[in-house]
Amino acid sequence: MSRALIIAAAKTEDSVGCLQQCRELEQRIASMGVGIRELVIEPLSTDWHSPEPEDHFRSGCAPVEALARARELITRGEEVVLIRGEDRLKSGYGRDERLRLMAVYGEDYPLTQAYNDLAAAFLRRHRLDESGFRDIARALFENYKLSYRHALADDFTPERLPGERWYRPLTSLFRGVDCANPLVDFEGRLLVVNEALVRALGIDPRTTIEVRAVGLGRLDSDGPGHIDRIAGYGHLNEAYLACCDAAGIDFADRFRNGEALLEAYTCYPVVPMAFLLASGLVDVLDDIPDFLQQHSITITGGMNLGRGAWNNPALNALISMHHRLLEGPETIGMVHGNGGLGYRQGVAMLVAGGT
Repeated sequence: MSRALIIAAAKTEDSVGCLQQCRELEQRIASMGVGIRELVIEPLSTDWHSPEPEDHFRSGCAPVEALARARELITRGEEVVLIRGEDRLKSGYGRDERLRLMAVYGEDYPLTQAYNDLAAAFLRRHRLDESGFRDIARALFENYKLSYRHALADDFTPERLPGERWYRPLTSLFRGVDCANPLVDFEGRLLVVNEALVRALGIDPRTTIEVRAVGLGRLDSDGPGHIDRIAGYGHLNEAYLACCDAAGIDFADRFRNGEALLEAYTCYPVVPMAFLLASGLVDVLDDIPDFLQQHSITITGGMNLGRGAWNNPALNALISMHHRLLEGPETIGMVHGNGGLGYRQGVAMLVAGGT
């Protein structure tokens, strides 16, 4: 059974970036007579409630689900799988059209209200008051900012941070900066191949990243009528444990020891809070601020700052994680995906190819 290896990962955001390396490898592979299986992350323009065609994936968990499918295909004998996503949120939609398409639970029940209600149910479970939640949300955003500064390095300027109006409350629990705001034109490509093709292409295995394991958890229903069940996040815990078990890696231990990187899904603060609990990185919510003083839980600045359009933030994270692991010194990376109001959960474990 062949390992699934990422040999190229590329993206553009608002026309910044380059897809050339990935496309050139795709052309080389095609010239060898090898067919490329394509898995597509669907854009905002796709009807949220329509059936998903084969090899098409939808929701914030879609890129992780696609990666699970790519790994499965490679282990079953497929030679190469391309995961691609493209959405031009900034230039491809008018404001009214964008808002209409994002109202997946109806125009009278925006995502901000849905996640506020989900967070309230989550707080009841953990006996935390709203003030405590807002304190943790502020600590989370400060953590994202540090990662964002690091990711941009010399290109960072204070003007890249959200303006003052984004720090105002949108709901009783969320400020603008606490919510994802990926108004960006994005395109990303991730090329996954088997070991034989790595050799045929003459690629150094040390420049590949292995898809070591992917864990998925999915409830049978989503939306406001299922908030209490989603807020338990048992399916997130199951996805995380399945991923670690399949990989044979205690991620929490390796992460605490500085040997691993993490990109938690940060669409609204309740989601990374749930991940930190479900993964065992913290035992109780009150521990999160101290934990965040010691550890970065994103490598991009999260959806709030690192962006990635609509269904593509986890694809953005997988691409960024690929490059960070090649740069070292960490050899393990985990990427989290959250779909809908949280009924879909996915966790992917990536490992540097020479490890």
